[in-house]
Amino acid sequence: MKKVVKFGGSSLASAEQFKKVGEIIRSDAARRYVVPSAPGKRHSGDTKVTDLLYQLYDSTEDEALFQETLKEIKGRYQEIIDGLSLDLDLGAEFAELEKNFRAHCGREYAASRGEYLNGHVMAAYLGFPFVDPADMILFHNDGSFNAEETEREVAAKLAGYDCAVVPGFYGRKQDGSIATFSRGGSDVTGSVIAGAIHADLYENWTDVSGFLCADPHIVENPAVIETITYQELRELSYMGAGVMHEDAIFPVRKEGIPINIRNTNRPEDSGTMIVSSTCRKPRYTITGIAGKKGFCSITVDKDMMNSEIGFCRKVLQVFEDNDISLEHMPSGIDSMTIVVHQSEFLDHEQRIMTGIHRAVHPDQIILEDDLALIAVVGRGMKDQRGTAARVFAALTHEHINVKMIDQGSSEFNIIIGVKSRDFENAIRAIYTIFVLTQI
Repeated sequence: MKKVVKFGGSSLASAEQFKKVGEIIRSDAARRYVVPSAPGKRHSGDTKVTDLLYQLYDSTEDEALFQETLKEIKGRYQEIIDGLSLDLDLGAEFAELEKNFRAHCGREYAASRGEYLNGHVMAAYLGFPFVDPADMILFHNDGSFNAEETEREVAAKLAGYDCAVVPGFYGRKQDGSIATFSRGGSDVTGSVIAGAIHADLYENWTDVSGFLCADPHIVENPAVIETITYQELRELSYMGAGVMHEDAIFPVRKEGIPINIRNTNRPEDSGTMIVSSTCRKPRYTITGIAGKKGFCSITVDKDMMNSEIGFCRKVLQVFEDNDISLEHMPSGIDSMTIVVHQSEFLDHEQRIMTGIHRAVHPDQIILEDDLALIAVVGRGMKDQRGTAARVFAALTHEHINVKMIDQGSSEFNIIIGVKSRDFENAIRAIYTIFVLTQI
């Protein structure tokens, strides 16, 4: 069995955290390919090493600040090395880093060195070979990821290793320069490696015991999602939930490899399993709740609209002509509603209004601002009668007026529109009725 294990920055912020990671890896012989992030914050007032590297790169013209920041970065790594009692000298790596920083090798190169240096520490600590992702994670010169060629290169490179440490977050462009992934970069690296070597499981270790049913800033101690499908994950991610980025999902989803989100500080917790499909019944009717503020709706009313060929197309063409993307479009017999980001709409408001009038001659156009959208997602919803009714009951109990409701044909999700002022209360009400009381 082969597992790829990725550890986030909080899991590797100090020697004590490294020791926890070491115990996790050594407790399972299948954990053979390790993807480390750069050291994160050791405490709330701390600075991530990646941020220090950016600061170092931007201070090459200020020698005093440059030396002070370089000393701080070296100290962070030396503290970990000493805490692990390693016989490791990063002097050569730091000398190369300083030379390249002074030569202005680029901010992507600067950002990547946190993972690069931590990879060397991790390899020395575990006794695993160090494999530089710049030798196999490939980008086009325009910065876009070269997925197809990367898959071949990773498979060929790692075929010669029974185990390895591969730093996350970065790779190499065609011209030889360093390129980085954007959001969730180390997650993407781990996913790419798992897919390329046909791993049996991709474990993503962080500082939480899996995905939560709701935002913990809104709901106190929300329940952990035990199992979630890729489809549910995408629905929640799209609505702003703090879950893995689509780029970090695709390589393993394509291979049918499950992902296990685990907590480095609570390795006994089973975490969340992300799977393509499952017969497992969800613990609750819903899998999760997520949402975002900052929307507005444009409702176009016209009698006999449904019999007018091309009506919807003409209205949508107005938005396309103004470069406005749509979020949702619930409709009735004589009306259609377009939900868009309010910040984008305001810049083109009157132009769009005029365009709609000229295109379809509506009876009226109704605008509703300061809306929030909430997605209630769950594979268990389609087998449960009265799910929408329970949502309405929960909101009615809290005196929250529903401005919009849209249920997908797959019955995996219900989108509710409420006023932004009711957003947090609405999420708490829905969570309470489905998870706490399970009415």
